[in-house]
Amino acid sequence: MVILGLNYYFHDSSACLVVDGKLVVALEEERLNRDKHTSQFPQMAIERCLEIAGLERHQINHIAVSINPTADWGKKVGHLWNKPKSWLAYSGHHVVNAYAKQRRFWMWYKRFWKKANGPKVHFINHHLTHVAGSFFVSPYEKAALLGIDGSGEWATTWLGSGNGIEIEKFKEVYFPNSFGSFYETATQFCGFKPNYDEGKTMGLAPMGNPERFKKEVSKLIKVTESGDVKVDLDYFNYQHLIRNTYSPKFVEVFGAPRAPGDDFESHHMDVAAAFQRVLEDRVLEICDILHRRTGAEYLVIAGGVSLNSVMNGRIVRESPFKDVYVMPAAGDNGTAIGAAYYLYNGMLKNPRVYQHDDPYLGTEYGNEEILQAIKGAKLRATYVEDICGTAAKLLKEGRIIGWFQGKMEIGPRALGNRSILANPAFPNMKDKINAEVKFREAYRPFAPSATVESYKDYFDLEVEAPFMLKVCNVLPDKQNEVPAITHVDGSARLQTVRKELNPRYHELISKLGGLTGVPVVLNTSFNIQGEPVVESPVQALRCFYSTGLDALCIGNYVLTKDGVSIS
Repeated sequence: MVILGLNYYFHDSSACLVVDGKLVVALEEERLNRDKHTSQFPQMAIERCLEIAGLERHQINHIAVSINPTADWGKKVGHLWNKPKSWLAYSGHHVVNAYAKQRRFWMWYKRFWKKANGPKVHFINHHLTHVAGSFFVSPYEKAALLGIDGSGEWATTWLGSGNGIEIEKFKEVYFPNSFGSFYETATQFCGFKPNYDEGKTMGLAPMGNPERFKKEVSKLIKVTESGDVKVDLDYFNYQHLIRNTYSPKFVEVFGAPRAPGDDFESHHMDVAAAFQRVLEDRVLEICDILHRRTGAEYLVIAGGVSLNSVMNGRIVRESPFKDVYVMPAAGDNGTAIGAAYYLYNGMLKNPRVYQHDDPYLGTEYGNEEILQAIKGAKLRATYVEDICGTAAKLLKEGRIIGWFQGKMEIGPRALGNRSILANPAFPNMKDKINAEVKFREAYRPFAPSATVESYKDYFDLEVEAPFMLKVCNVLPDKQNEVPAITHVDGSARLQTVRKELNPRYHELISKLGGLTGVPVVLNTSFNIQGEPVVESPVQALRCFYSTGLDALCIGNYVLTKDGVSIS
């Protein structure tokens, strides 16, 4: 059985192929069309998935789409019947968007197949593709389930449980009571792009004092004993699709918003800190509710808000659950995978046969293809058999390298195959990479990667974090050893690396540790601000020569710039 999973309705369009229950390939359209967070139909991703899997379109049996456009229309009309401003704006937008997206899908479908012999199409509720789909590929047989994002069809928060291939829903919360929209408002207030730059808000939060505005922010969003979420809409405009998601009342309480590009004032940082803290506190309340209801030892969380790794770290440390599973593409990009697995396990009732612990599911380029790209650009490169040893020496010397290896990761985090790497022991390394390579705000932190064998020597985390989605504390006596990845509050967004999943990256970290005594590497995505992560050798070469990178390790080839030795 072959299932094509698709996400294209909101943003982060993606496609995947599941063959007899195994996830064979998953791709984000942005990596191919170079439009970050694209909402375009994933035509290129579909074609590349089929190519990588060695399949023809006639071999697809089912198509699972991560949206049910007609779901919850009664709730939308009922909620907005006496609110004409919201009705015209928000529901009108949904009607037009649903029609356009459906039309685009069926146009593509008719081009690919004659109607009589095409695969069966399944439109699946968005939150089921988020959280139920994540559960079916998690390592847990039983778990509490939590989905939180801006909104799907109309739902914003989903609470339930999973047991084997059975899913039970306890509670569903509907727009405009939304954790995602609540946090997006703080993002825009701080001068960032909402529903796009929430990671910047999370990174800014430790620069501020959460106590300054915590009391005021706490009043804006509440969780009831049953798990309902209630937002005080007097402070917000997102429910009206108005340009500014915050209302005049919001500004009266929290001060003037920051214009993009302006300097940060203390109240911007304090607002980010308070919104971050209150988000964490409220989600922890929901975790307590879920644990009391399910008695489960583990939690699966999905949706755009689950990318808040600081929140996830607190869940690990402070909730009743032993651990939390967040798939590497926990936002809308992963709903293509979730749709496919909800269909395979939840609807077709096939047994669970796959665990999604391997994020390396994308395109791959061998040394021959890489050499062709190098020669095509009329460049010179050195072939190195021990690429990990060479890279470790460059890192020891303080060089910043592009690291392009193996299959591309799925999800927003670079996990050691499309990464920019540096030695975290150099105190000025964070500022240097932000200014000379990433071209982004100076406060933005960088993440560490460490092997599973040694990470506990440096980080206060009792569980693994293979997808870089759990923030923990750097041990106090180790912070001076790894200053470039230690955030201002002593935290770090750790990635733990297993040899079985990524032997080359594991070897590199181990060899750097052998040379320096510190088996930790600074890891950030191989791109510059505003662009998707590089996908191809040509894109890697372009990024290398247009930034302050010192060397590029691409397959077994090394390219350097003037004055950089690879001996």
